[in-house]
Order: sequence, then C-alpha cells, then structure tokens
Amino acid sequence: MAVVKSNAYGHGLTEVCRALAEPNSRVDAFAVATLQEGIDCRAAAPAASVTILSGLQRPEDLTVCAQQRLHPVLHDEQHLQWVERHRAEMKALNPWLKIDTGMNRLGIAPAQLGDAIARLQRCGVKRMRLMSHLANADDVGDAYTGMQLQRFKRATAGLDVARSLANSAAVMKWPHTHFDWVRPGIMLYGGSPLLGVHGPALDLQPVMRLEAKLIAVKRIRQGDTVGYGGDFTAPKAMRIGIVGFGYGDGYPRSVDRGNHGDHSNGGPAVLIDGKRAPLLGRVSMDMLTVDVSRIKTARIGSTVTLWGDGLSVDEVAAWNGGSAYELLCKISERVARVFDDGAPPTE
Repeated sequence: MAVVKSNAYGHGLTEVCRALAEPNSRVDAFAVATLQEGIDCRAAAPAASVTILSGLQRPEDLTVCAQQRLHPVLHDEQHLQWVERHRAEMKALNPWLKIDTGMNRLGIAPAQLGDAIARLQRCGVKRMRLMSHLANADDVGDAYTGMQLQRFKRATAGLDVARSLANSAAVMKWPHTHFDWVRPGIMLYGGSPLLGVHGPALDLQPVMRLEAKLIAVKRIRQGDTVGYGGDFTAPKAMRIGIVGFGYGDGYPRSVDRGNHGDHSNGGPAVLIDGKRAPLLGRVSMDMLTVDVSRIKTARIGSTVTLWGDGLSVDEVAAWNGGSAYELLCKISERVARVFDDGAPPTE
C-alpha cells in the first residue's frame, strides 16, 4: 500500500498515483491522509484501492467514501456510532479498524476490538481489516516496537482478517511486522526512514531532484561580509554565486550556521557541475549564497542541485536538525514541477 499523502510527500499526488498505478509498479493499493486526498487519488487512479488513514471528520464522509469507493480507517467510538447510523453505506465499504498499540494517537483500545468487530458485522460490513501504527520503528535498537508488535498479535490472534502494521522503517528493519499489508511512505521517494542513516546508504534512490539556477556570480575581498546580518566574513578573496532559491521556495532557513568557513567538515552545500559549493551566510526568502571559488565552470545560468542525486535530502535535513519528510512536503507552490517518466525524449 503506497502512502501518497501530503501531495505524495511533495512530489505531486496525481502524477505519482498515475505512475504507481501502472501494472509493473508492484503497488496493490494507495493510502492517503484525508478524504479530499482520497478523491484526488481516485481521479488519478480510477481502478485503485484507496485507504483514508486519518479516518472520518463527519458522518457524511461515509456517504462520500461509498460513492468514491474509498476505504476509511475507523479508529474512534464516534466512528462506530456514525457507522451504526449509516448502515446502508457500509455494505459498499471495506473499512480498516485501527487499534492503538501504544502510540496513543489514533485507534481503539485492544480490549474494545471484539465489540467493535461485532458492531461492524451487525451493520453489514462484509470485509474489514485491522491495522495499527508503530511509534519508534525508525530506531532499530528500541524495544518499544517489539512491545507494540506483541500487543497487535495478541489483540488480533485467531481473527481471520487481513492485518497491517509496518511503515517504511518496519518494512526495512522489522520483518516480523509485515503481516498481510505493508505501508511504505518516505522510502518510496528515496528518503531514509531510519534514524542516523541516509537514503543512499540503504540503496534508496531519490525521486525528486530539486534544482535552481545561479543568477549572479561575483568576487568579494577578504573581510567582506555576505547577506543579512553579515554573518559570513570572507577569510580571503573569494568567488561567490547567488542561487535563485530560498526559504520562500522551501529550502530550510535554519541551515544558517554563521561563518561556515571552507566546509572541510562537509557542512551545508549545494552541487554545481557535480562539485560541492558551500553555503555562505543566511538563507534569504528568494536567494542563497554559495562559495564557487573552486568551481571554475560556475556562471550565471549554471544548474544548482539543492538535493537529489549526489546530495540526499536526508543530508540537507541533518544540517538543520529536521527531517526529510518535512523538507519534501514544504516545497513551495511557486516552484515549477517537471515530471520525467523515464522515457527517451522524442524528436
């Protein structure tokens, strides 16, 4: 079940759904967070199975789910009451019932599961499935995942229903959590789901290549400062480039590190012609400044890779203490999207 919520993690829900709906994609279903995302996914992939992970916000959502052939996740007593008031719709639905195994976010208590199943069956639900969500699967040394797994197994023991527990991290590192359905998310897009490990180390390939252009190249003297606040002071004469991209486009402003020096320690940088150009000074709304002293080919119009092949989004996220999830989802609407289906260009 490919998770395509939040605009397919910033990649474009419609395009990603269409690509993953292809017969050779090995995707059996889609998962989104909201009802509107489910409707959009249905439009992009008319024949696909689509699950709404966050469930329902009002009883009328059950009618929409029935009309759109969407599968809601039921995770609250209120949801069960709405189902009991909308029995006609339930015959057309194959809902998931979510159990809270310790994340304490969404889900009914394991002790309530038997009663919830009986109530759904009385409402005409012919096929239901069970799921839960893991809180700490990204930490392969954390015992909490094992505890959640045991709670899930105990709660569902003896039930002849499909089960789902594994997110991206569990898909990669917790094989006993796989059951009947797995729910990969960030890993589909090349981001690492594991703490302290970047995507390339897991053989995950980036789907997104975030690029901009150099809009200016100039020389500065020793002692000159760069950008707002003059946080960077040139230790020597330098050649710098101005990139037409900033936090207004989705690049994290918090990568600011003051005077970055020569970045011999692998600090914040972009790629130009395959070489790293260290960031200098503060990230602005529309621009950022980089050191191109060692990149003789850098000129106005040169392509700048902010993340993608050769510079993982996980590495950029690590510079600002954030996550790849957040960076991918925060790309601004003003950034143009160009979709490449991998086919050779036509004449």
